[in-house]
Formats: sequence, structure tokens, C-alpha cells
Amino acid sequence: MPSNKSVSDAPIVQFSNCRILRDHQLQREDLWVREGKILNPEKLFFDEKGSADVQLDCKDCIIAPGFIDVQINGGFGVDFSLATDDFKSGIDLVSQKILSHGVTSFCPTLVTSPPSVYHQVLPQISVRNGGAHGAGILGAHLEGPFISKEKKGAHPEHCLRTFEAGAFQDLLATYGSLDCVQIVTLAPEMRRSSEVIQELTKRGICVSLGHSVANLSQAEEAVQHGATFITHLFNAMLPFHHRDPGIVGLLTSDKIPAGRRVFYGMISDGIHTNPAALRIAHRAHPKGLVLVTDAIAGMGLAPGRHTLGQQVVEIDGLNTYIAGTKTLSGSVATMDTCVRHFQEATGCSVETALEAASLHPAQLLGIEHKKGTLNYDSDADFLMLNDSLYVQATYIAGEEVWRQDVSGM
Repeated sequence: MPSNKSVSDAPIVQFSNCRILRDHQLQREDLWVREGKILNPEKLFFDEKGSADVQLDCKDCIIAPGFIDVQINGGFGVDFSLATDDFKSGIDLVSQKILSHGVTSFCPTLVTSPPSVYHQVLPQISVRNGGAHGAGILGAHLEGPFISKEKKGAHPEHCLRTFEAGAFQDLLATYGSLDCVQIVTLAPEMRRSSEVIQELTKRGICVSLGHSVANLSQAEEAVQHGATFITHLFNAMLPFHHRDPGIVGLLTSDKIPAGRRVFYGMISDGIHTNPAALRIAHRAHPKGLVLVTDAIAGMGLAPGRHTLGQQVVEIDGLNTYIAGTKTLSGSVATMDTCVRHFQEATGCSVETALEAASLHPAQLLGIEHKKGTLNYDSDADFLMLNDSLYVQATYIAGEEVWRQDVSGM
């Protein structure tokens, strides 16, 4: 057979004996990878007359796109909202450790903090590709400080801010820079929030509504100005009311601009949201559901006292509270656990559960042409999972970066 070297010298890897998630279906096909991208085998055979250099038997596992976590506050003792001298080594540690949870890209999230923390931490976060060193960084998620005092949740009240006369300049002064920022969570009922939402959207930053007492019309107005996401639906917002469903009403609103989809994050850990509420949201708007961990520094550590930004939190089993209270403060759930719980709680298909942690967050961030799918020419960031959705191996750019330490799959 003629050589395939005419197009590229890079080796071609063929993953066979697997079911791959493509076009919302698990399909019994092989996956072909070259130079970190997913190959179209037809082009390879007919145009290049090429063949695989390496064949891997996947032992009938599921191959799915890598998970994307757009809200993670830290983990393994690292808190992204603390300005430390070794912040970079902390973010490196988290990005390495979450590979075993199937996360191949993430948005490090900062909770409400003093301006000095943003000024110190944000310059140390840079967008980067994933690899053997860890999951890729897509940009920061800034959750607060422009949020509601009534729905502050675990955010420190003394750090909350409102928009003053030069609203957007006020935001810039608070954060210091928006260079590496991907998502900003704010409360849309705040005065002058509309101009801020428009300015952020203009810069390609995703605006999320959360920690808010907004009514439905205020939430709809925010979406009309460019907001596209809801931060941890049901948590830190007005409860659903039949006469004014609040932000939750966006899931079935008829005031969403044509061609726009509103996405919403859900912490599917069995604690933040009752399984019945998870089912209601999923059935109302399945294509907008984005699984997030909202994980804090205590994820992966023993129960006890840990931090979330300026606050001390206590971990008791899977519950995390602000110390001395019963206020929930983030989670210690891992992304693969959230996927399994979501599938079990809703009875949805395996495909739907996997897409809520991969395709949907990619669509939210407008990167679905390269992440979140196994389409041809997209990045070869993918997972091998067993039928119970436990991660067996994680690949980034076609290279194995983590594997379950057991013999066989």
C-alpha cells in the first residue's frame, strides 16, 4: 500500500473495538487520530491511500469527548480565590489531578474576592492547551462580586459590589484585566447591569446570571442584551413561583432572541439539587443543561475544615458548609460522579449524560468546532469509559494522559 507520508509524517492511530459518541449516538466505529486531531478515514483511504501506523484495541469501551468543567473553584487543597505565591503550581496540580475525572478542559473559577485578589491572581491564569501536564485552561470564570446580597450564598458580604456611574469601568477596575476571562457571573437586577452585559458580550465574554433575586422579565432583558448562561440553576436565586418563575423561567421563556440558546449549569451531586428538580430542568430544556462541579479546595481531601476564598468551610461527607452554618458552599463532587448521578437521577440516555458535560459546555463557550465532539478535524480530547460511565483512560490531543491503574479494561 502506498505510504501516507505524502500528507504528514505524523503517525496515524486507529482506536478500534469501541463505541464512539458522534451525532448524539453511540456508534460502533473506529476512531482515527493524527497530529492531535480526529481524522476522516474516508479521506485517509481514498485521497491519501493511507493506513494506520498504530492500532489500539479498546476492548469494547465507550469513547466520548473529554469533559469540560466551566465552574470549578479548586480542589486537592488548592483554592483559586486565594492569592498565594505558588498559585501557578496550585493550578497545575488541579489541572493534573482532574484528568482522572475525565476533565480535559476547565475554567478556573474565582468567587467574590477583594480587588487585590483579582489583581494578583488573574495575571497568573493563562489560556493554554491541555496535555500530559494536565487539562487545558479555557479562561477564568469570575463569579461575583457584582451579585445580590440576599442571595450571596457562600460569598463574603463585605466584598460584594454594585455598579456605580461608570459601570463597566468599575468592573474593569475591580478585576484589573479581562485578558484571560471567559465567564462573568452577575446579578441582572443590579442597576446598570445591561450596559455591563453588552460590553462583556462585545468582548466575547460569556455573561452568566446567578446569585440573584431577578424576576423573569429582568432575566429576559439580560438575555436580550447578550447573557447566555445561568450559574448553578436553583441555587442562590429566587425559588420557582408560578406567577413569576424568576431566572428559572428562562428555561421555557418565549422571549429568548431567535437563534439564541440559554444554557444553565447544574451541580448534579445529589446534594445541591433534589433529583426531582434535576428532572424538571432536564425535561423542560434538555439542550441547555451543562454539568458543573462547583468543586472547592476540599475536593479530593478528607472531611474537615478547608477554604473557599475568604471563607472557612467544613466538609461533612458530601456536604460542604460555611463553618458554623448550614449554608452550602460549593461541592466536593468530581465531574465523572456528576455525570453518573445525572444519568441515574433523570433516566436519560448515556449519550445525553455525556453530552451535558462535553458538547453543551463547548457550545456555551462557542468552541464546539474544536472541543466537545468527536467530529472530524476537532481536537482529539476524549475519554474511554466502561458501560457504568467510569473513566478508564483520558486522552488529550490524541495522547494518553491518564489511565486507570488496573490490569485490563
